[in-house]
Amino acid sequence: MDFSGNHILSIDQFDRSDIEKLFSVADNLEPFASKEKITRVLEGAILGNMFFEPSTRTRISFGASFNLLGGNVREITEVGSSSLAKGESLADTAQVLSGYSDIIVLRHPENGSVQKFAEASRVPVINAGDGSNEHPSQALLDLYTIKKELSQNKKNLDNLRIALVGDLKYGRAVHSLCKILSKYSNVKMDLVSPGELQLPEDLLNQLTDAGVSVNQTENLEEGISEVDIIYVTRVQEERFNNKEDANKYRGLLSLNQSIYTANCEPNTVIMHPLPRDSRSDANELDRDLYANPNLAIFRQADNGVVIRMAMFALVLGVEDKIEKTAKPVNWKVGLSS
Repeated sequence: MDFSGNHILSIDQFDRSDIEKLFSVADNLEPFASKEKITRVLEGAILGNMFFEPSTRTRISFGASFNLLGGNVREITEVGSSSLAKGESLADTAQVLSGYSDIIVLRHPENGSVQKFAEASRVPVINAGDGSNEHPSQALLDLYTIKKELSQNKKNLDNLRIALVGDLKYGRAVHSLCKILSKYSNVKMDLVSPGELQLPEDLLNQLTDAGVSVNQTENLEEGISEVDIIYVTRVQEERFNNKEDANKYRGLLSLNQSIYTANCEPNTVIMHPLPRDSRSDANELDRDLYANPNLAIFRQADNGVVIRMAMFALVLGVEDKIEKTAKPVNWKVGLSS
């Protein structure tokens, strides 16, 4: 894959060498993400950060990543604040906004919408989630997190054992993660979900065609008993026809410390793309897991910054220029101990 000047719309664009290249750039950017150094390599560049669905981590981390590289961010955070509310097409919006931006990040509620937008854009577009379809940057940061967590136990991405738990039908983060994991060898995957929320058949076929060993179950304890990673997702309430339908599945597959202790291997890592539904009737990950050192959800969220910095650096062709602009940080970073 040639990153420079191109869109990132789907995990299907990546092969293993592309992923390794991105991760290598991300590793080099760690000191900048953690504010040990600063760079102005994208000084003067403008990101159009367009989010037509609610977002906390993805929107803020894309913006922060661009800022950390020295660029400026302009945002639209809802359809009602854009001319789409007046009937303007996505294609016209793309034509206009690509004249104001050097790169655009787009989240939109319709499957395939980011592809349509990119076809009309005059600058690179990154897919930040299109309906229940894909979320490529989430899959990349998830895989980066899995790699780092496994390395603590001298394991790697080949021979991975992972349980995907929750709404596998509508969860776009899960869909992209399945695609990226299918590129590795000897992967064993337990798919834990209510029968009505199972992984879509096309993705299931893609996994089996790639040689992934798949086990589908509705039993949480069975699914998490022999895995390296537990990846929990929330019920995607916004994809259901009504809230009542979504409520039927809320809380069915909650994980707490007692379930973990009784069923999991000692080093099994717990992940979640967030937001975690912490309402009492859902409680996907109980608060008693916060004391568990294998809970990686906040390390996972932190990795979103460095991965998205690497995406910007590669697409805008500055990955080899960052260190040349490096400077020391002049302010106090973090809380005093």
